[in-house]
This record gives sequence, C-alpha cells and structure tokens, in this order.
Amino acid sequence: MATSTTSSLFVLLLCAPALSFALDPHQVRTPSPLWRRGRSVPAAGFYNPHDSGGTMLTVAPNTGGLGEPLNVIVSGNSDEAVLADVEDNGGFRNYFLAVGFASECLGQHAGDAQTANLGDGHGTKNETAELRWDYGDPSLGTCQETIKGGNHFRYWIQDGPNANSGAFFLATSYELPIQRGHDIAFNGYNFGRDWLVGNATAQSSLIPTGNVTNGTTYSGSISYGGYTYHTDALYLSGIASNSTTGLNHASSVGGDGVEAVDGAVAVLTIKVTAKPTAAAA
Repeated sequence: MATSTTSSLFVLLLCAPALSFALDPHQVRTPSPLWRRGRSVPAAGFYNPHDSGGTMLTVAPNTGGLGEPLNVIVSGNSDEAVLADVEDNGGFRNYFLAVGFASECLGQHAGDAQTANLGDGHGTKNETAELRWDYGDPSLGTCQETIKGGNHFRYWIQDGPNANSGAFFLATSYELPIQRGHDIAFNGYNFGRDWLVGNATAQSSLIPTGNVTNGTTYSGSISYGGYTYHTDALYLSGIASNSTTGLNHASSVGGDGVEAVDGAVAVLTIKVTAKPTAAAA
C-alpha cells in the first residue's frame, strides 16, 4: 500500500505543472524548442532586411565586398506550395519552369557562391541556388544561357528565427555571353527584374523599365506541369537603394544618364489556381 501511495504521489507531482496551466487560462506557455517554428508573415509579405542588420545587396566573392541588388521578392503571402523549394507538388521550382527558368546546365555550378544577409537571424549565408533562362528547353536550355548569356537569378529564403516570413529574395540580372565574362548588360539589373516579372504575369510585351514607379502593378496567369499560377506583382520603392555604391558591375550596367539600379523591388504574390487531377485528388 505504501508503495502504491508513493507512486501515485509521484505521478501527481509530475502532472502538477500541466494541471496548473489547465486551471490558469491566462498563463503564457513557453513553446518547447522541439516544436516546429511556424512562419510569421507581416502584411507586406516579407521583413525588410535593413530593420535587423541585413541589406538588399548580395556580396559577390572576390570583388572587395561589392554585390548585386535583391530586386525581386516572392512574398510569404504566396501559397504554401509555392514557398517549398521543390519542383514537384507545384513548388517554387515548378513555378519558375512556368516563368521560363530552370536549374543550371547539367546541374553544375561554376564559381563561388554569393552571400546575403536577410536580417532574419541567420546572418550572412550562401545563395540557396541559381536558376537560368532556359530558352524554351527546361532540360538543356540553361546550357545555352551559360554560353549566350541571358536572364538568371540567385535566391535566398528568409526563414531565420528573428524574421521567418518564408519569402524568397532574388538577385535578378541579364548577363552577357561567357566570351564577355558574364558581365551584366547595360541596364541589366532593372531589365532582368522586369523580364522576369513580365513572363511571370504573362505580359504580351516587355515591361518598359523606364515607366516602373512605386506602386506599379502587373497581374497574370501561367502554367507548367498541370499547375496554373496567378501572380500579382507590385513594385515598391524605398526598400533598396538606387545608388551605385557597393554595386558590382556598376560600370557596365549604368551610364549615359541611366542609373545602374532604379531602387524598385518587385514583390510577387503567387497563388495556385489549378492542379493536375491526381494532385487535386
């Protein structure tokens, strides 16, 4: 009997904290570190890296600290499927196959990775991956881009403990052929951004970069692999700089009265509007 009583008391003592919490609904419970940390998405769909020690410029290796603008953001308000960095199930990579970008030539990446600090608590980290314009051939077209040049982007995901929006930050630009050292084309940062937005929103012609201002919007739908995506693009100023300070390739990108970067960032909110029959089931 003594043993039974002692065991019961021991169990009650173990349960006391839980019982106390249940009886006091106003008590704030501290999440277990084993719980999966969920995303916290602000109204804008991302956290401004500048607010927490980050920056809207990457750092390119072997340049003395110069970098490229993070000029496109896939909003954390996009559908969860799109915010998964995968090609299946309608993920981020499938979406960009619809836009016209695929993985690098034969899966090979030349050169050192660029880095970025998104102000999310992860500090400076390497690019997640790089996607290139596929010239209509998702399998081998990016090999053509590597040789001929064209649009491409590197990306990072804002998913740190201090700012977990789940947004994707893209450094987009239009580069020259490999024979010219993959220098960035004249107006290539702005043009690369607008080329991407135009294709993402199914525009019938190139977006006139000179007409882009704070609040400019574009919308449209595209499809790939049985998935249809609707994209709302919103251009915002005041997040990134329109200065050439710290900018890589500044001499080739700007000049003749054209700023190397206009400081506008395109924020894409992407929704899946149709799925393959099997996926929908």
